[in-house]
Amino acid sequence: MTRIGILSDVHANLEALDSVLADIEQQRCDLLVCLGDFVGYGPDPIECVARLRGRLRTAVAGNHDRAAVGGRPIDDFNLFAQEAIVWTQAHLDAATRDYLSGLPERDEVEGALLVHGSPLRPVDEYIGDAKTARASFVAHPFRIAFVGHTHVPAMFEEVGHRVRLAEWLPGIPKPLRSDHRYIINVGSVGQPRDSNRDAAYVTFDVAEPSVTLHRVPYDILATQRKMEAAMLPVPLRERLALGR
Repeated sequence: MTRIGILSDVHANLEALDSVLADIEQQRCDLLVCLGDFVGYGPDPIECVARLRGRLRTAVAGNHDRAAVGGRPIDDFNLFAQEAIVWTQAHLDAATRDYLSGLPERDEVEGALLVHGSPLRPVDEYIGDAKTARASFVAHPFRIAFVGHTHVPAMFEEVGHRVRLAEWLPGIPKPLRSDHRYIINVGSVGQPRDSNRDAAYVTFDVAEPSVTLHRVPYDILATQRKMEAAMLPVPLRERLALGR
């Protein structure tokens, strides 16, 4: 049975990433993939990319990844995010910049679609409600799509012609029915925003099939101290302790 670890939105938070990678080892995943936003907000962009690139089967680009290498404008980001992007641009080395520049907008693994934002707009669209999810279900023929970007774990399920937000509790495998379609948001490693400050990632058991949401505590204070030393915006480091 193939088990895939799926993570997203690391946002240069090395302490969160290392805690998640240690937990993934305990889950005995066969493959690891990342849904983008390796960088942005946090103080360790080079280190986070270095930790992951040798471990990943594949990865896709996030909006912060594109912005960090000049691949998209930053004027639609909020001011704190813009400041962090400018800081990140100044602190990337050539190898990290080349890696981020080469990330595709979409990929597949074991028949599942991988994007950062949405199947319809893979880098930038937020799926936060059933109406937005429905547009992606209509536009593309995937059965299972994994996304990130909102930093909020969620599962949208298409049943017949209806799309609903499914109940999904951490730590409990959620079976995926063969006659349903799914858009599954794996949450954020480096900056959760669902009022739970623990890092989030998902495991996908292909043969069953089922998905499990995992939450992992990490040393938030250590990340905050690094952000303070780097003079990254105060609200970006304060929100880590709040999970929003």
